[in-house]
Amino acid sequence: MSEQRAFIPLNIAIMTVSDTRVEETDKSGNKLKDMLEKAGHKLADKAIVPDDIYKIRATASGWIVNPDVQVIIATGGTGLTGRDGTPEAITPLLDKVIDGFGEMFRMLSYETIGTSTLQSRAVAGVANGTFIFCLPGSTGACKDGWSKLISAQLDYRTQPCNLVELMPRLLER
Repeated sequence: MSEQRAFIPLNIAIMTVSDTRVEETDKSGNKLKDMLEKAGHKLADKAIVPDDIYKIRATASGWIVNPDVQVIIATGGTGLTGRDGTPEAITPLLDKVIDGFGEMFRMLSYETIGTSTLQSRAVAGVANGTFIFCLPGSTGACKDGWSKLISAQLDYRTQPCNLVELMPRLLER
C-alpha cells in the first residue's frame, strides 16, 4: 500500500444469483456488502436474481450501461449443476476476460477446500468499462474472494498496480 495515494471509493453493485434466497437469508450478498462498505466503497445497487441466464444478463447489462456502477460482484451460480449459469450469462457480455482471477481464486480456495475447488467456475472481466467478478455462492468463498483478491485490486493505494488506475483507460479504442 502506498501512503502517498488517497483511497478512491468505487460504486459497486452486488448480484446474488439464487432461486431460494431472499434479502433476509442472503448471507453471501450481505457479507459482500458489509466488506465493501467497511473498505470505504459505496453500494451502488443490490439484487437477488433467479438462476436464469437471461435474468442474470438483464440485471448485469443494466448495471454495465449505468455510468454510476463501476464494479459488479456476483455471487452464486458458478457451480456445475443444471441451474448454475452465471459464467454462461456473464462471459458473453465481457469485452475482456481477466483469466488470472479464476486461476488465482481456485489456487487460494484449494488451501481451504482442497480439490473441491475444481468445481468452481469463478470468472472475472471488464464490460463497457465496468469490472465484473463472479464468485461462488458460499459466504466463505465471498469472504476469500473479497479479502484475498478483489479488495486489493479495487484499492488505488495497492502497488505496484491495481485495477482502479486502469479505469480511465478501459474505454480506449
